[in-house]
Amino acid sequence: MKVDNYQLESYLQVQTTVDKLSAFLLFSKMTDEFECTPAELELFVRSKGIVHGLRSDVLSQISNNPLAYCREQTLIAQGQSPGEGKDGMVRFTVSLGDEDKRPAEDQDGKVDFKQVSQLKNVMKGQLIAELVDPTPGPPGQTVTGEMIPPKLGKRARFKIGKNVVPGGDGTALYAAIDGMITLTEKGKINVFPVYEVNGDVNYGIGNIDFVGTVVIRGNVLNGFRVRASGDIRVIGGVEGAELESEGSIEVTGGILASNKGHVKAKGSVKSSFIQDAHVYAGEDVIIGQSIMHSSVKAGKSVVCSGAKGIIVGGNVQAGDLVAARTVGNAMSTATAIEVGVNPQLREELLELRASIKTNHEALDKTEKALVILDQLAAAGQLSPDRLAMRIKLNSTKRQNAAEIEEAKERMFEIEKTLEETGRSRVDVSGTVYPGVKIVIGRYTKFVKDSAQRISFRLMEGDIALVPYQPKG
Repeated sequence: MKVDNYQLESYLQVQTTVDKLSAFLLFSKMTDEFECTPAELELFVRSKGIVHGLRSDVLSQISNNPLAYCREQTLIAQGQSPGEGKDGMVRFTVSLGDEDKRPAEDQDGKVDFKQVSQLKNVMKGQLIAELVDPTPGPPGQTVTGEMIPPKLGKRARFKIGKNVVPGGDGTALYAAIDGMITLTEKGKINVFPVYEVNGDVNYGIGNIDFVGTVVIRGNVLNGFRVRASGDIRVIGGVEGAELESEGSIEVTGGILASNKGHVKAKGSVKSSFIQDAHVYAGEDVIIGQSIMHSSVKAGKSVVCSGAKGIIVGGNVQAGDLVAARTVGNAMSTATAIEVGVNPQLREELLELRASIKTNHEALDKTEKALVILDQLAAAGQLSPDRLAMRIKLNSTKRQNAAEIEEAKERMFEIEKTLEETGRSRVDVSGTVYPGVKIVIGRYTKFVKDSAQRISFRLMEGDIALVPYQPKG
C-alpha cells in the first residue's frame, strides 16, 4: 500500500554533510508495504529542507525499485562549491616578452634584421607597473539553498628592486631614474641606468636605442646603430656604424669606418684612432694615436698627442684648438686644419649662404611674374584669378625678402665670431709637412715647407708661425 508523507518518516532519513554540499537518503526499515511515487519522495525530501541540486533521476529510481537502495545511503542532492577567484597580477606598461626580439617590420612588410633590440626604456617618474586586483569566483550554494560566498583570488604584490618607487596607495610603481626595466632574481623589478652588451653589436643584438648609458664589450659592426641619452662606451672597435650620444663616446679599440656611418656626441669623443670616419663632438675629440683621412669636428678642441699623434688627410675642425705631434706627411697628402669657429656655426654659415641663394632665385622669378601682372593691371585686363595670383606673389615676395634679410643678419653675427679668434690656435709639437692647409677664422695659410715645434696663431690680420710652447 502507499504510505503518506507522515508515514515516510518511519521509513526514510535524510542526512547532509557538514558543509551541506551533499544530501543522502537512508532507509531506516523496509517492508512489503512501502510504496511511493517519485513526486511523493521528492516532496518528502524537500520537507527536510533539501531544495537545491536535487537528483530527480535518482529519486525516480529509488521510488521504482526501493529494495535496490534499502541497504545503502544514496546521494540525492549535490550543491556547488564556490569557484576559485582569479589572482591579482602585476601589469607592466612596457612589454617584457620575448616577442620584442623579433626583427622589425615596416608597413610594406619589409623586415629590418638590424632592428632587433626593443629596449624597455622608461623615463624618470613614468608609471612602469600597476597592481590588478584579484577577482572573485562564482558563488556556491548548499543543498539547503544557502548561498556560499565566493572565493577571492590572491592579491599580487610588487617585488621592488633598484631605482623604482611605489605610488602613494602602493598599487602603482614608478621609475626613479631614466633607464631600462629589468627583472632580476625572483621577479624583482628594477630600472637600470646602464645597458650592457657582452659581445658585438650584430644581428643577434640589433640596433640599440637607450635612455641611459650603453656599454658594449665587443665591436659595433658595419651598418648597425647605437643611440644613447647617456654615454656610449665601446670596449672594442667601431666599424661603419652610427653612434649617437647625448653624453660622451669612448671607443677603446678605435674607429675604422670605411667612410660609412658616423660618430656623434654632444659631449666628447675619445678613441685610440680614427680612420676613414666622420666624427663630431660638441666638446672635445681626444685621440691617442692617429686621425687619418677623416672628417673630425669638435666644438672646443681636437687633441691627438699620443706616441704617434698624427693627423693626415681629411679635414679637422675645432672651435678653439687642434693639437698633434705630426700634421701631414712627407708625401704632402692634402690635410686641412681649421680652428676659430665652432663647426656647428660653420655648417650653419654654409646653410645660410645656400638659403640666401635659393631665396634670391625665387625672388627673381616672383618679380618677373609681378611685372607682367602689373602691366595687365595697368591695362585693366586683370581677371579675378590673376588678381588673386598677384596678391599671393606680393606676399611671397615680402616673405622671400624677409628671409634673405634674416639670413644676412645671422651670417653677420657668425662672421663676427670669425674675427674673435685671438685665442684659437693649431699646435704641432713635432713636424708639420707641406700640403697642410691651416684656417683660423676667415684666414687661410698653406704650409709650403716643413717646420718643427710650432704653433699657428692669428696675429695682426695674418696667420703667424710662432715657437710651440707646451702648457705647463
